[in-house]
Amino acid sequence: MNGAGGSRENSTVDFSKVDMNFMKKIPPGAEASNVLVGEVDFLERPIIAFIRLSPAVLLTGLTEVPVPTRFLFLLLGPFGKGGQYHEIGRSIATLMTDEIFHDVAYKAKDRNDLLSGIDEFLDQVTVLPPGEWDPTIRIEPPKSVPSQEKRKMPSMPNGSAPLSEIINEEEHHTGPELKRTGRIFGGLVLDVRRKAPFYWRDVKDAISLQCLASILFLYCACMSPVITFGGLLGEATKNNISAIESLFGASLTGVAFSLFSGQPLTILGSTGPVLVFEKILFKFCSDYNLSYLPLRTSIGLWTAFLCLVLVATDASSLVCYITRFTEEAFAALICIIFIYEALEKLFQLGEMYPINMHDNLDNLTFYTCQCSPPANTTEEMVQAWNQSGFTPETINWSELNVKDCKVLQGEFVGPACGYNGPYIPDVLFWSVILFFTTFFLSSFLKQFKTKRYFPTKVRSSISDFAVFITIMIMALVDYLVGIPSPKLHVPDRFEPTSKNRGWLISPLGDNPTWTLIAAAIPALLCTILIFMDQQITAVIINRKEHKLKKGGGYHLDLLVVAVMLGVCSVMGLPWFVAATVLSISHVNSLKVESECSAPGEQPKFLGIREQRVTGLMIFVLMGLSVFMTSILKFIPMPVLYGVFLYMGVSSLKGIQFFDRIKLFGMPAKHQPDLIYLRYVPLWKVHIFTIVQLTCLVLLWVIKATAAAVVFPMMVLALVFVRKLLDFCFTKRELSWLDDLMPESKKKKEDDKKKKAKEEAQRMMEAGRIEIPFEGSGHLGIPVKALKVSIDPSVVNISDEMAKTAVWKAVAMSSDSAKVLKHSASEEKTACIKINVEDEQGDKCVDAETSI
Repeated sequence: MNGAGGSRENSTVDFSKVDMNFMKKIPPGAEASNVLVGEVDFLERPIIAFIRLSPAVLLTGLTEVPVPTRFLFLLLGPFGKGGQYHEIGRSIATLMTDEIFHDVAYKAKDRNDLLSGIDEFLDQVTVLPPGEWDPTIRIEPPKSVPSQEKRKMPSMPNGSAPLSEIINEEEHHTGPELKRTGRIFGGLVLDVRRKAPFYWRDVKDAISLQCLASILFLYCACMSPVITFGGLLGEATKNNISAIESLFGASLTGVAFSLFSGQPLTILGSTGPVLVFEKILFKFCSDYNLSYLPLRTSIGLWTAFLCLVLVATDASSLVCYITRFTEEAFAALICIIFIYEALEKLFQLGEMYPINMHDNLDNLTFYTCQCSPPANTTEEMVQAWNQSGFTPETINWSELNVKDCKVLQGEFVGPACGYNGPYIPDVLFWSVILFFTTFFLSSFLKQFKTKRYFPTKVRSSISDFAVFITIMIMALVDYLVGIPSPKLHVPDRFEPTSKNRGWLISPLGDNPTWTLIAAAIPALLCTILIFMDQQITAVIINRKEHKLKKGGGYHLDLLVVAVMLGVCSVMGLPWFVAATVLSISHVNSLKVESECSAPGEQPKFLGIREQRVTGLMIFVLMGLSVFMTSILKFIPMPVLYGVFLYMGVSSLKGIQFFDRIKLFGMPAKHQPDLIYLRYVPLWKVHIFTIVQLTCLVLLWVIKATAAAVVFPMMVLALVFVRKLLDFCFTKRELSWLDDLMPESKKKKEDDKKKKAKEEAQRMMEAGRIEIPFEGSGHLGIPVKALKVSIDPSVVNISDEMAKTAVWKAVAMSSDSAKVLKHSASEEKTACIKINVEDEQGDKCVDAETSI
């Protein structure tokens, strides 16, 4: 609030009677515009005054809340036209709510400036005809307010490229994080310098209830895939690496990454290609009698070394070639995999807990299932029984429970028996209920912020804690119902799964010495896998639409991942890289929206709460899970599968690729006003989408087969596919559908030119361009090149006149000026045309004058 009149200390307002709840909705520094209209008997014609106060003054009793007044509009007139005066006042009030016009009002110097602002506003107004709507009914505000940036752009001369296109191209230029330095570890040093000033703020910014909600949500979301991944690794490697190693490795790597990374919003996790690689490597070691863990350690150390080489050579700058085309195809694939695997887990429960599809309700009284001796008894079975302390004569088969019957290899007989045991319909159907209820309840509670119930803080808290509240509710309901649904199983002892290994693994072990060198070959493939998974996720997290203020750190991220990869290899722990869906869910859970919105107005997205504490606490809790098994054992697995489905579906929102897929079945008149549909023909949009969809299908096929180990190479191939699109689409079309690919060669003065452009743009937005004039006859015009030519129809110009034209041209441009002279037989009026162009050949001035 500006001025002495705007302070509370200098006001006579009784703030105890002010509605402070309404004051919280008003942003700091707000100023009021008061519109006053009325009828008086001493005037014969209306008088109008528009006043701007400097400084703003706190006028007591004029506004319902103590906000300093900057503008006053006064309209007084004779009796008889009160309704007309009221409409004029209402129109002025509407004008002052427009962000463009009130900027004009702040900067206007005279009456003409205000009239020009009103004309511009009227050009943008949409008129509703009378009779088509009821003016007594309130029109609901739109879900998303269109951007006013286009109105802020100055008009361009004919033949020039629209400024919106120039700005759109500039938006896709890479940030300072991806600039190649040309020095060893140059990019890493810049990352550290960029992130170091924010380190303490990364801790302070986490003091929020929203961060606590994010920790609880992501902890539950990360636990299940880590344990499941460990279980699958245990099956693939015969328990050389299993659940406890996976839990310990995730916690160790996650804590280190949260503390030292350049982008702590990224969440690390396990990936499918890593699992496929582990299976292939274990099979290779089994076939050639090599020790699995030592060879794996050698490969891991080589991979860590190669990643360090990539960090040293600024290889992360190549990430600028990963455009929206590649990152959306990758993100869409990972989201679809999450959804697919969640549904697949649910179907697997149908195999574990079978149901009778051909039951007869009249025969339920005979619905029994008993254990019976196997039809064909073998010597192996007898030996197994003897080792268990049984003999064929002492086993009472009809009294064995399901577990003992399976151990003794008995057979299940009866109408209530399936292939693997008794039918268990209750568990499967209850699991389906838990699964879908978790998904829909999480989605509903996440949107609770926009509902009409409860105060704002309560709604926001429910929205922030939506997934955690859902998990707690479903676990409680499951406990009360009592159906034995499958539960989360966490290892309760901190020790290696296999008794034949410790926590430190030798790179050589029992293997031949040549394996130390040969391990570099598979390490190349692992390096590409780690690099692509890590950096594509980092690009998605660092998108401009997330409005991150502290910047990223691609080189620093890769360094931390490389170091922890080597540590995990030596300790015999799984490898972890950035997990796309978990990272997107982490970012979504930390979105910050405006609190000071007017009643009925949708809150505006402000950015992400950037900090390190949430990621740190998620992985600290994960490490402590070994000591929390008594609590975690109550969480049903179908509930966690439902959380996976929720994360996959919610992460699909905001992916432009899926918006374009919807356009295939949407008539033109029902299509949303998407920005790229204004500038790109619909048939070309469809071609771009079909190419991207084809790439997605190919990635899915590769991911689902044994060729999944080459999956990172296929993701890399998307960059080349995108490069081929440059021959099918114009640069302008690709700038709207995708990011522009960076140029192969950059001039040294690129930064200088960009800065000059921004300065010129800033002066244009300010409404004027000031050209320095020292009185010496020289004008310092801030452009690169000035071309001055004499019209070809001009004839017989005297030498003195030509000299004068040349002198003026040289004086106006320090870089270059061209004067063309033409002669003919008859005299005509000399006409000098002046064209001012920038480096790209866009006209800035197209003037004509005569001598």
